[in-house]
Amino acid sequence: MESGVFIAIEGIDGCGKTTQSKKLVKWLEKKQIKAVYTKEPTDGVIGRILKKMVRRENVDPRIEALLFAADRLEHLKNTVLPLLEKGYVVVSDRYVYSSLAYQSVTTGDPQWVREINKYAVKPDLAILLDVEPNIGLSRIKRRKTKFEKEKFLEEVREKYLEMVRNGELKVIDASKNVDEVAEELVRLVGSFLKTTVQ
Repeated sequence: MESGVFIAIEGIDGCGKTTQSKKLVKWLEKKQIKAVYTKEPTDGVIGRILKKMVRRENVDPRIEALLFAADRLEHLKNTVLPLLEKGYVVVSDRYVYSSLAYQSVTTGDPQWVREINKYAVKPDLAILLDVEPNIGLSRIKRRKTKFEKEKFLEEVREKYLEMVRNGELKVIDASKNVDEVAEELVRLVGSFLKTTVQ
């Protein structure tokens, strides 16, 4: 694989993104494919600010949306694009679609959220791990952020499903057990890589 492949794994809180992203990277490595796990928000300066902000209730959602967009551009410049140039498969646990789902709900202005994220490079493959909010929340042992509320996540999920209908995301039923979801993810990514490499 001469140039890398950028894969985004998306979904509401508790859908299993982190577990499945890491499993996918391990599977790729077993197949002798250079792969790297990365995530948003990042551990960079802006990402660290965001992680503190999501625990607070009184933050202006527009400021939050701008910071997510800025963190994303830094993530692309410092991590994603350099790895793609070296031929890696980059698996990102959350990407631009998280903003298009979450921040569209919090700001009430989906068009503006798209506009501030227009410099985010389109991934080669974007996958939604779809799960109903009550299932997702039941999997989270310790509530950490203000986003982990059922009614809010229902709206976020609907934004994600809208993107699936628009062809921006492929979808996997993430209500199944971990191994079944992993199998489906591997099958989807495997067949995508075959067609990409050929």
